[in-house]
Amino acid sequence: MRTELASRPGDADRPNEDFASVGLPASGQGGSVVVLDGVTPPKDGTGCLHSVPWFTARLGGALTELTVSLPDVPLVDALSRAIARTAEAHASTCDLSHPRTPQATVVMARWSPETVEYLVLSDSVLLVESPDGVVTPFLDDRLSLLPRSALATDALVDSTVRNKEGGFFTAAADPSVSRRAVTGTLPHHEVRALAALTDGAARWVERFREGDWTDCFHLVREEGPRALVDRVRALERADTAGAFLGRSKTHDDATAVFVEF
Repeated sequence: MRTELASRPGDADRPNEDFASVGLPASGQGGSVVVLDGVTPPKDGTGCLHSVPWFTARLGGALTELTVSLPDVPLVDALSRAIARTAEAHASTCDLSHPRTPQATVVMARWSPETVEYLVLSDSVLLVESPDGVVTPFLDDRLSLLPRSALATDALVDSTVRNKEGGFFTAAADPSVSRRAVTGTLPHHEVRALAALTDGAARWVERFREGDWTDCFHLVREEGPRALVDRVRALERADTAGAFLGRSKTHDDATAVFVEF
């Protein structure tokens, strides 16, 4: 088995809000990948005493432990338990009902000798390659399908579409949000490799249009996750006029994980 991971903050002066892990049980049977993209908070606060990296470390750590130690618990339930555990850790000190309470997108994959399970919540992506080389993206596209008018301001997003019916969902403090994730199970013999990307790394496809998901997967396979992140950074620096990024921040935290069976 080959595993590789790369993660880089968007700003060297700020902590990386992404989280990534690969869990390989001591039994040698199976394993899991967990990738979170913490949602950068607005300047006017989140109702929480804790930072986004604190949240992603807690949630990601819980998910890594649960996906490995409880292999028979479905990923949806593992996410629900991890959200509940993380919420309990700061419920007495923080306003978890605040729309910007620390939160994150989620990509998970877990494999056994028989199956590969996956879960995607919000705008990160999981790429799965079959033995014949076909690459399939698994996406939660609810955010991308919203009209631009619904995303005009942070206040509008928070009041109308963030973690609301008809909008999009992230892992925050409500365990039931796990039921909103895109999930599935594949026979293991139909999966040769997989890659999990936060949207900062997925910019190579989604913003800069350097290639499609198959091209992106081949780049990661042949040159490694770090090469993808490096290329995204170069493209960001070159986009001085904002032709591709528009009003988005120049650099975003970028994480990519590759697993080949």
